[in-house]
Amino acid sequence: MRGLRVAMIVAWLAAWAGSALATTAAAPGSALLLEVQGVIGPASRDFILRGLDQAREDGAAAVILKLDTPGGLDSSMRDIIQAILASPVPVIGYVAPEGARAASAGTYILYACHVAAMAPATNLGAATPVQLGGLPLPGRPDRDRTRESDTDKAADKAADKPADKLADKPTDKAADKPTPAGSDMERKLVNDARAYIRSLAQLRGRNVEWAEQAVTEAASLSAQDALQKGVIDLIAVNVSDLLQQVDGRSVEIAGDKRSLSTRNLSVETLTPDWRNRLLAVVAHPMVAYVLLLIGVYGIFFELANPGTALPGVLGGICLLLALFAFQVLPVNHAGLALLLLGLAFMIAEAFVPSFGALGLGGIVAFVAGSLLLWDETGPGYDIPIGLIVGFALASAVVLIGLATLFVRQRHRPAVSGVKTLLGAVGTVMADDDRAWIRGESWRVRADRPLRQGDRVRVAGREGLTLWVQTLDSDKGEPS
Repeated sequence: MRGLRVAMIVAWLAAWAGSALATTAAAPGSALLLEVQGVIGPASRDFILRGLDQAREDGAAAVILKLDTPGGLDSSMRDIIQAILASPVPVIGYVAPEGARAASAGTYILYACHVAAMAPATNLGAATPVQLGGLPLPGRPDRDRTRESDTDKAADKAADKPADKLADKPTDKAADKPTPAGSDMERKLVNDARAYIRSLAQLRGRNVEWAEQAVTEAASLSAQDALQKGVIDLIAVNVSDLLQQVDGRSVEIAGDKRSLSTRNLSVETLTPDWRNRLLAVVAHPMVAYVLLLIGVYGIFFELANPGTALPGVLGGICLLLALFAFQVLPVNHAGLALLLLGLAFMIAEAFVPSFGALGLGGIVAFVAGSLLLWDETGPGYDIPIGLIVGFALASAVVLIGLATLFVRQRHRPAVSGVKTLLGAVGTVMADDDRAWIRGESWRVRADRPLRQGDRVRVAGREGLTLWVQTLDSDKGEPS
């Protein structure tokens, strides 16, 4: 009977795992809908790449990439764009529903799609790269615009011309526009991003000048303005309207022209599985950061006070989840080493008399490591400085305080064991060679015969036998 119950439990778990891993298969001749909401990161990258692979394997006629994002990580964005450019299945980028946006990384992804569409009351743009510190790169000051060259002014005016004229106009002059003022690193980031989005615009025949403005000046457009400037191909109110308008359009895939037939396509929606949902939660820099600290705290508490179990179990789980997140996030190993070194210094402050040097150094290393922990940041992916400072101060107080408490406890006199029996008082039991002392029955010996009821005091120990002295029943002194 017990074996049957175990078999039923195993079967239920297997069925649950199978349902969790199951995904919607796109029928041949259908369109596969991928909905991406929130920041572009490892989770959305994994979801989109697996969706494109499934569309290719199932022979889907098209992939609809529905976007609503403030941006995200550059590494994830580039992986997504590479997959779109290499996809044998045409990808239709669609910013929806109404009120959605494709900002920053979303703009690049939309430019990479074979067809770019937006719903009414949506916007795109603000594609300026983000510094490692999480702050947007500065745009060109207004006062500097009066000193722009005639070439710059001509390029700016060209942004208002129809898309067909823009596609025929050379873009070499636009490529020579100066980047915003800033450090060498800022110029490198901006130039790289501008060249990247320019190449995508040239590949798809879309507005090159505005694409560069989105990078250098954080320019943004509404759906209607984007259509007028040739940034997108069409505006659709819903997916059905999108498929109707896309029908008959010609796109280039792997160097071959292909006419899209989407009017009567059925739409299959791909939903994220449990792994992708878990990745979406833990693969966020702030969540991974907190999981790492909880894991370190839990392991430290368990090692300092073995036997509690709960801190060790919780710390181990959080630490493994943090390592899982670090596997897919752009972690700066120098920053991680500084963070852990700071925690070690704060713990050592309680054991080594450094007059605060280790504790102060630990706080500095902790904050520096936290700021340098990620190789890149993006909209929605930066760690608030207040959280870092708060964790640094809390870590210093908690770790130093608890470590000091553990040290003091180890130096306290024993409150249990054989040593505590010396001087203890007990009563002789019915058997004259045993006495009841500290709630336990002990074999005892004395220099004189013992009687039941005699009060005795422990004077020494020999193996499991206690040497005792009889006490005067009235004065409590040895008789």
